Amino acid sequence: MLAATLGAALTFGASGAFAGTLPVAPSPAPAAAKAPAAAASPASRSAASTGAAWVAGTRAYLVITAPGDSSSVRSAIAANGGTVFSAYDAIGVIVAHSASSTFAATLRGVPGVQQVGATRTSDVPADAYNPALPADPAQASTPAGEPVRADMSQIKADQAWAVNPGSPSVKVGILDTGVDDRHQDLAPNFDAADSVSCAYGKPDTRAGAWRDVDTHGTHVAGTVAAAKNGRGVVGVAPGVKIAAVRVAEPGNSFFFAENTICGFVWAGDHGFKVTNNSYYTDPWQFNCPDNIDQAAIIEGVKRAQEYAESKGSLQIAAAGNENYDLAHKTTDSASPNDSTPVTRTITNACLDIPTELPGVVTVAANGTGVTKASFSNYGQGVIDVAAPGSNVYSTVPGGGYGSKSGTSMATPHVVGVAALIASAEPGITPAQIRARLAAQANDIACPSDSRCTGTTANNSFFGEGQVDALRAVGTTPPPGAYFENLTDFAVNDNATVESPITVTGVSGNAPATLKVGVDIKHTYIGDLKVDLVAPDGTVYTLHNRSGGSADNIAQTYTVNASSEVANGTWKLRVNDNAASDTGKIDAWNLTF
Repeated sequence: MLAATLGAALTFGASGAFAGTLPVAPSPAPAAAKAPAAAASPASRSAASTGAAWVAGTRAYLVITAPGDSSSVRSAIAANGGTVFSAYDAIGVIVAHSASSTFAATLRGVPGVQQVGATRTSDVPADAYNPALPADPAQASTPAGEPVRADMSQIKADQAWAVNPGSPSVKVGILDTGVDDRHQDLAPNFDAADSVSCAYGKPDTRAGAWRDVDTHGTHVAGTVAAAKNGRGVVGVAPGVKIAAVRVAEPGNSFFFAENTICGFVWAGDHGFKVTNNSYYTDPWQFNCPDNIDQAAIIEGVKRAQEYAESKGSLQIAAAGNENYDLAHKTTDSASPNDSTPVTRTITNACLDIPTELPGVVTVAANGTGVTKASFSNYGQGVIDVAAPGSNVYSTVPGGGYGSKSGTSMATPHVVGVAALIASAEPGITPAQIRARLAAQANDIACPSDSRCTGTTANNSFFGEGQVDALRAVGTTPPPGAYFENLTDFAVNDNATVESPITVTGVSGNAPATLKVGVDIKHTYIGDLKVDLVAPDGTVYTLHNRSGGSADNIAQTYTVNASSEVANGTWKLRVNDNAASDTGKIDAWNLTF
């Protein structure tokens, strides 16, 4: 899913379908991190073979059965020129290999077989039978210093860290190209015990099998949960744990259906609260149910996703980078990307997998501020939420850092927010996290672009809006009585607006350290005067036309309101004193 207008780093037919691998002014990585993944020595190769010898022409198939005992179907696979590479009886999915051109057609006539579909149009690599371990790059160190990045302040993650940085009991799965677990910013939060490679569709639990065969997965992992350790970068949820599930195959970083199925089942069985999926399932950009092979892919991955969710895991996925309307599909010219792509006519019945599966949260990318990133896919009823995805700076293998753009980079911001929600509300279900993500998002109105349809509250570019980490952790009020108003109030040119909060149940006067949290979206804040108005009408000035051309006020003020009775209606008053720039009171709160 690469946006050609931005100069894609990968092309279809050559590499796997990342949902965002667009480098933007990358910082040089240390020399050790630049080295390509080296071929492992024979001693590091897996002995966990199926017992079958690889031959040219070997293809992979999903054989779909009823969940439960699949012994009779396994026997039929062996009797008809195939081998069972892996099996997931809990969901009725078998991954079979065969070099026979009649294998799929024959198996479709076997009792108990519901569907059979090829997962690729290329041969299964010989590496699948004896996979090499990825390289373990030497690590560079970074001097002290951990400046807050623009993407983190854009979603108020930097403010959320002070309230709840995330709980180590919350585990996030990075389903991607792998993760460099020894990176200085990832090692403190890395869970090796629950990390794995699912390349080729079977768990490989050897130490290091999860490591990165590209740079993509390590970059994603840093955005989710890079440690707050005084150097490098900080993730959205720096207190949670991350586990790597490498679903990409080495050499080309393809994410085939059997790999995703393995990853989702692993996520469910290993207690991942959230998974990050910044890819689509190769080799088809869209899987169409009227194609016998693609129908099996849809069913197999759908069952795996439903299994993971039934075990308490929420899947979050990238919308893709073709600037394509996913609600009005017409053509697909990128598939199959593992052989020779052809242009075909498609309809909305054809699905981007796993992004468009039921229950999966679909993420679009913002540019700087509340704009749509030029490359981001969109679609009314498809996009759930949005997050920063342009020029995101994060971790890369070997202790390095670099910038990438794409919906791949937006998605881990949402995953981090979901992890914060789960940290604030232990026991929360995937459905409840989905609802919270929608509720805490900040609405973004459509720009002057006819492709953007819907309302300010929910539209085809931004869905429910841009995620807000501070609101996500606001479900647990700070110490002291806490009151907030999340209703938007427009701030118009040369006008005054007030947003009220009614305080009840607080005895006596307000404290000398009354905390006033203010979130105002407005360009050129030098136009604004912002006051807190007490119930008796006393005015406390918080901001008085300072800041010049800077955008937005997101700050907590301390007010000595000890002479004021606490109970009553308090107001945030915003006065715009000039023309040309407008905005809104997005939210504000009082902590007594």
